[in-house]
Amino acid sequence: MLPEKILIIQTAFIGDVILMTPLIEKLAFLYPQASLDILVNQSNQTLFQGHPKIRKVWIWDKKQQKYKKLSQLVRQVRKEQYDLLVNCHRFASSGLLTVLSGAKMTVGFDKNPLSAFYTQKIPHRLEEGLHEVDRNLALISALTGKTEQDEAFRQPVLYPSTEDYQSVAIFQREPYLCMAPTSVWFTKQFPQEKWVQLIKQIPFEGNIYLLGGPADQQVCETIRQQAPEKVSNLAGKLSLLASAALMQKAVLNYVNDSAPLHLASAVNAPVCVVYCSTVPAFGFYPLSDFSAVVEVQEKLACRPCGLHGYKACPEGHFKCARDITIPQLIQVLKKAYDMSK
Repeated sequence: MLPEKILIIQTAFIGDVILMTPLIEKLAFLYPQASLDILVNQSNQTLFQGHPKIRKVWIWDKKQQKYKKLSQLVRQVRKEQYDLLVNCHRFASSGLLTVLSGAKMTVGFDKNPLSAFYTQKIPHRLEEGLHEVDRNLALISALTGKTEQDEAFRQPVLYPSTEDYQSVAIFQREPYLCMAPTSVWFTKQFPQEKWVQLIKQIPFEGNIYLLGGPADQQVCETIRQQAPEKVSNLAGKLSLLASAALMQKAVLNYVNDSAPLHLASAVNAPVCVVYCSTVPAFGFYPLSDFSAVVEVQEKLACRPCGLHGYKACPEGHFKCARDITIPQLIQVLKKAYDMSK
């Protein structure tokens, strides 16, 4: 029996939510008759404004009265009587919601502490080079089987609106670069002074836009104040979808191993990713048609030091970031130019 009501849960960081979107695309393609809903953290709901394949976006505000809100969500979700619930999140809170959802079939990763109570639990494999998108799609592989379109479903997809594109059109009157210099984790973040060096040395005469959220405004402003006139600080001024719309038409986007990397993938924007303490082999590498990875050339015994990063370098030297050279980054821009000819 084909599912008529489906719920997907992913309440982690922005990037994790974006890398869940291939599930939306594949399920919508295979079950066009089904109502498809998602549940995300409150801060990520704007990613799905006007999404053409989603009926309802459930919001979970984890920052205030987390478990009281969870209790309310459980009652509301149970009323929907979902046929299929797919949980991409690997932590107990979402596992509890999954178990109590009343869904006829529940699927999730075996690393969730409550996965023993799911209908199906799928191994969460951290094999070298296996992308997070493939891990997520594995959740439904037993249900959907293989299709001729499987490779197409590996691409994350977001849907900036006409208004999103119009809101950034003023910045697109001449060629431009975007740079997203921040990250939630310090050791994933290319140092501020290195961004300033890149901006001063890069052979590019157009505008450069610094992107980020409201919390990134000060860092971006510090960089802008040390940079040439054509650098603009847009951190906190654009929505996530508007940022994606701006990145889409950039000559190149320079980002860390962080959410803007996945925004670029979701609109197939050209991207250069700077990996500091983490490595592409973890499975969070770019999926755009034009993408490049830049990392320290020396093999460091301490790298990678963790899956997510740290608030400070555990060794104190931060060589994984500081030893990346500016010519490495500039070389990617030259390749982007060559590809566009």
